Amino acid sequence: MSIQRFETGPRMSQVVVHGDTVFLAGVVAHKAAGDSVTKQTQEVLSVIDGHLARAGSDKSKLLTATIYLVDMKTFAEMNAVWDAWVSKGNTPARATVEARLAAPQYSVEIMVTAAR
Repeated sequence: MSIQRFETGPRMSQVVVHGDTVFLAGVVAHKAAGDSVTKQTQEVLSVIDGHLARAGSDKSKLLTATIYLVDMKTFAEMNAVWDAWVSKGNTPARATVEARLAAPQYSVEIMVTAAR
């Protein structure tokens, strides 16, 4: 079975497709870095939409999502954006955890796996 990789760098690939499964690396908001969790989450989900489309999938085919928040106090703020975005009736298995992220300007990181 073939493996496709998109946006591959020396450390990681942003998207890996194996068979009919699409794996995304954790996505952070580069343009909205340092902005509110709402703006960062909106950007992250937009980037995820683009990655999934490039791999021949979309948010209605999400299997899993892992969401990392710097501060769990922003859980409701992130969820407001997530709930408006996620495909109704097709919600993935999901976990949300509090974690320190790679750089202080990032407040949210989301990693998903989807079917094609």
